[in-house]
Amino acid sequence: MPFKQMEAELPEGLVTDDFVLRPIRAADAEADYAAVMESREYLRAWEQSSWPEDDFTVAANREDLEKLERRHAERLAFTYTVTDPVGTACLGCVYLMSSGARMFTEARITSVGGSRWEEYEAAVYFWVRKSRLATTTDRALLDALRAWLARDWSLRGHLIVTNEQFIQQVELIEGTDLRLRFEIEEAGKPGRYLAYA
Repeated sequence: MPFKQMEAELPEGLVTDDFVLRPIRAADAEADYAAVMESREYLRAWEQSSWPEDDFTVAANREDLEKLERRHAERLAFTYTVTDPVGTACLGCVYLMSSGARMFTEARITSVGGSRWEEYEAAVYFWVRKSRLATTTDRALLDALRAWLARDWSLRGHLIVTNEQFIQQVELIEGTDLRLRFEIEEAGKPGRYLAYA
């Protein structure tokens, strides 16, 4: 079911002692840009692309965020910024994609252990800025996301997705009770995405 057919209200976000999640806005462009550029080397592996390029600009980032904000409002996909508790620094991003999105319908998806793709309504991606990896903000975010998705979302099921080349995040996820359910191969991308539940 596409997100735009969801009848339930969307969660506005999540507040913890360590961070805040809220829908991303174009006005977040400068703070988001700082986090993106600090983390660009591993984001390129995570994205399986050259994004963000070395000459990426705040203006180009603002254009990207305008699209994400519009897609969120139209319930096509949901993007949340992760900020520090006072909202001044971007710590990363969370993306919820419909499992029926074109990126998945055009991909080659291999089940691991007999899981069925249609049992899951959303694929969840996240990243934390490079300087916060040493403080285990990524683990705190993953734990908070799992509780939030189970408690506040009316999703039939969700997957946590990463790229096999983002070794640090693969090890983080595999250090939990989540288990690999699918391998996703997108045309033109050298590495597989791994989906856990």
